[in-house]
Amino acid sequence: MTEKSFQRFKMKKINFTKMVASGNDFIVIDRSVADLHSLARRVCERKTGIGSDGLLLIEKIKNKNFRMRIFNPDGSEAEMCGNGARCLAFYVNKKFNLKNFNLHTKAGIIEAKVNKDVAKIKMSHPKDCQLDISISIQDRDLKVNYIDTGVPHAVVFVEGLNSIDAVNIGRQIRYHKKFLPRGTNVDFVEVNDKNFISVRTYERGVENETLACGTGVVASSLITFLKVFEDKTKPKNFIMKAKTLSTEILKVYFDYKNDKFFNVWLEGNVKIICKGEYNV
Repeated sequence: MTEKSFQRFKMKKINFTKMVASGNDFIVIDRSVADLHSLARRVCERKTGIGSDGLLLIEKIKNKNFRMRIFNPDGSEAEMCGNGARCLAFYVNKKFNLKNFNLHTKAGIIEAKVNKDVAKIKMSHPKDCQLDISISIQDRDLKVNYIDTGVPHAVVFVEGLNSIDAVNIGRQIRYHKKFLPRGTNVDFVEVNDKNFISVRTYERGVENETLACGTGVVASSLITFLKVFEDKTKPKNFIMKAKTLSTEILKVYFDYKNDKFFNVWLEGNVKIICKGEYNV
């Protein structure tokens, strides 16, 4: 083989940063490639790739505006990812030395703030809230709640959260005809106090339970707020704490007025795990 032919067959390399937010791990790149869907399937693979819950692409638009794209391990592109957005916020802070800026997602523009290792993002307005939806799973009737916090979420209240078969039940709800054609993420929630919950999430696109889900924690917090304060005067400037499967606690801040949620923020720690090169 000639030197010219060898150069043609040499592998291309992509620089990446692996990050984690409350147990959700992501691969971050700032250079687009021809087929991001295929790349996501390869790099997210735990055995033969780098291993992660998703691939994140960050692109600078102008001034303090950046475009975020999120790809699931199955190659599908998601509208939004809460913990992924917090990772990208931390990444932008380190690379561009910015503390406040905007992330443009398929679910809308998200304001981001970073203070040391804590990243806080303002979520897009929650929508399509539905309470007490009746569905049947394995001949068992369930009451689930639904809300779109950038991506669709079905919220199920349980007792004995640790003993729930989140993968099996979550998969059945995720593909239930009630939530077609988009499908839904599924959050199992145990209420510890009026402003403290524990959450386990089966994620659409990952097709498994993850250690945490940012949009899921937000969805669970908002639905819990509506259920706990049902038929009562609902407080303003509320803060909900949510314990994830990783045991880390996320904070959700929000206002509620005229049957709508406003100023919804998600806050938690972020860290960089490693940096490297991936052979494409």
